[in-house]
Amino acid sequence: MKRWIPFVKSRPRVSVVRLQGAISVPARGNLSDRTAAPLLEKAFRSKPQAVALEINSPGGSPVQSSLIGARIRRLSEQHNIPVYAFVEDVAASGGYWIASAADEIWADASSILGSIGVISSGFGAHVFLQRQGIERRVHTAGKSKSMMDPFRPETEEDVARLNRLLGQLHDTFINQIRARRGEKLASNPDLFTGEIWVGQAAVDQGLADGIGHLVPVMKQRFGDKVRFKRYEARRPLLPRLGVQIAQGALSEIEERADYARFGLS
Repeated sequence: MKRWIPFVKSRPRVSVVRLQGAISVPARGNLSDRTAAPLLEKAFRSKPQAVALEINSPGGSPVQSSLIGARIRRLSEQHNIPVYAFVEDVAASGGYWIASAADEIWADASSILGSIGVISSGFGAHVFLQRQGIERRVHTAGKSKSMMDPFRPETEEDVARLNRLLGQLHDTFINQIRARRGEKLASNPDLFTGEIWVGQAAVDQGLADGIGHLVPVMKQRFGDKVRFKRYEARRPLLPRLGVQIAQGALSEIEERADYARFGLS
């Protein structure tokens, strides 16, 4: 009944959205714009004093990272609600892209931030095929259609083309961080090389605004009586098909490999 009593001020409220996991295309069930969208929309629609993002991601798809980040900014400006990002184990690469969409970034003393770069990895199996007497047959309409085919030897032309594409993606990433962090960034030539920093070192580089955890920082901003409403994606306990179980296991392995790049498991 409190809400109907005049002149009684309600307790401040902060929406908490958890964004966790490797960032990939929606079909694989990891963190993507499709999975994050309903959580973010509900969080902002509830008209809180602020939205706090719990981020724990080693990165992934640059497009999905951009879509999530753009959605956060759009909702923040539309509802005039500030956004605070709180990094847990890691906010690297695309994970840091998402964090940069917040008005402030906070981290633990042991959090890993940065990795502002772009990577493309694969394998080459053409020597193995030759040894096994297997002939690779590829027919294309367009000379670039089979670029970086793992079953054919690399060519200088293909590598140059790939490096050009990676450079364009890297420039987009750099522009995003510069636009969001601005003068907070340190003048360090290693800042955009894919390097990572831990805790206070990330703060010193301007990648984070301070060392702090969600609840105490929000209480400091909005008072001890602040309430928290959490929004987090739920995964089904029992997938309906065995194929989903296999896909989930493969996704789990790949996600663990992404975290392992930063010494996390």
